[in-house]
Amino acid sequence: MTDRDGDRAPALALRGIGKTYGQVVACDAVDLTVHRGEIHGLLGENGAGKSTLMKILLGLVRRDAGTIHHDGRAVEVAGPQEAIALGIGMVHQHFSLVEPLTVWENITLGDTGRVDRAKACAQVEEVGGRYGLPIDPLAPVSRLSAGERQRVELIKCLRRDPSVLVLDEPTSVLTQAESAELFGVLREVVAGENRAVVLISHKLAEITAATDRVTVLRRGRVAFHSVTAETSAQELARQMVGRDVSLRAEAAALGMLPVERRADKRQDGEPQEEPETGVEPALRLSGITVRSDGVPLLDDFGLDVAPGEILGLYGVEGNGQATLGDLLSGLVEPSAGTIEVGGVRIDPARPGALHEAGLGIVPEDRHASGVVLDMSVADNLVMKSLDSVSGRFLVDRRRTYEVARRLAVEFNIITSSLDAPVRSLSGGNQQRVVLAREMSADPSVLVAAQPTHGLDVGAIEDMYLRLRKAASGGVAILLISTELEEVMALSSRIAVISGGRVAGVLPTAEATAERLGMLVGGVAA
Repeated sequence: MTDRDGDRAPALALRGIGKTYGQVVACDAVDLTVHRGEIHGLLGENGAGKSTLMKILLGLVRRDAGTIHHDGRAVEVAGPQEAIALGIGMVHQHFSLVEPLTVWENITLGDTGRVDRAKACAQVEEVGGRYGLPIDPLAPVSRLSAGERQRVELIKCLRRDPSVLVLDEPTSVLTQAESAELFGVLREVVAGENRAVVLISHKLAEITAATDRVTVLRRGRVAFHSVTAETSAQELARQMVGRDVSLRAEAAALGMLPVERRADKRQDGEPQEEPETGVEPALRLSGITVRSDGVPLLDDFGLDVAPGEILGLYGVEGNGQATLGDLLSGLVEPSAGTIEVGGVRIDPARPGALHEAGLGIVPEDRHASGVVLDMSVADNLVMKSLDSVSGRFLVDRRRTYEVARRLAVEFNIITSSLDAPVRSLSGGNQQRVVLAREMSADPSVLVAAQPTHGLDVGAIEDMYLRLRKAASGGVAILLISTELEEVMALSSRIAVISGGRVAGVLPTAEATAERLGMLVGGVAA
């Protein structure tokens, strides 16, 4: 087996890979060839077969058909340790870190023999420095931002010196600047160290800018393959979803369009979402301060969101967004400041107070605090409104299924059964479960934190439309996102968070990437 130039075998060659789960065909005769010295993009909607294909490569799932070749040699990958031994490493979209442990302890998990702390810390610093991923090896993972945790996962993989590196949505929690830096480093590594990289992403601008070749999966089969320079984002989007992409919401979600100001660019039926002057804010945060071990995570934070408005909160990951989400979920208490919903001051220390006041939340990490993965779809849908489905003493299962069935239809939740565990759903359907549950309580305020993190184009489009529909119905929406395209496409105003404070608020019509970037850096714009 030789490569495209005839002088070297591909680093990785998957041939005729097949996998079925009952009647569901996850992979259908899939071929994928990845060469050393290239970044290969792998695209596809949720359920297209990307995850199954990579699990087969790592030995996490046993294939039904096909062969795997590494550097021209047929191999059997019985598990992750065999994959590591072959030089195949993967950074997963969902983190696999142990929060109470430090960075260096997480990175050395799985090592055999005696572990030397000083050497491990030095290795973390060396690998982080070489790849532009600086991190404190002594920092507890529990105190790291999502972006910092992504760095730990990357270092954990790169320290094993893989010849084939699989990155699953690596920039989903990174800013544009961090993403550009990461891809610059990857390009140097691929060219200078002759590695092969498989990049799984839903961001077409990312794929077209960073990859050499691209393969698109649709419904378990290879739908398209091309040299990246010989195709376009529009063609990739069409191959991904099986139709032309024309909606602006989809284009922004895919990163196909440059960031534009929203002034006078509304689509038909899109709410204006402009706050009315003189109207009582639906949500008011004043002087909020939250500290951890004396360090301010939120520092005199203040923000107003009007009824019917989508206010985007934009900033680099790790500047207080996660703490704000925890605060509005009732998980942390402020040491100072007030929260008002509809002009009424709320005590966040009282369990359920924010929910009872009319605040709903789509949390940043749906697995950690959005759903209970091992509970059924039906139970997840009603868990915040048990009074409505309960009899005198017990939960009424008939009423539970009636409510769950109605919400599943209304929010287009695709599941084999309402009794199926939520973990069996795709990421987009899990997010629809969270949104359906929160919206079924008729909130006056909805906090959506990274609502499209890890979702495919169809699920992103659906989320955008539902957020706009909620705003047009008078719901005040606080959109917390690190995606610049997202906040520009959805928001009427954009607030920038930096160092736990609001650095500035701009009408979207006056916002530019440059002005927002200055505010992110703490410079007045």
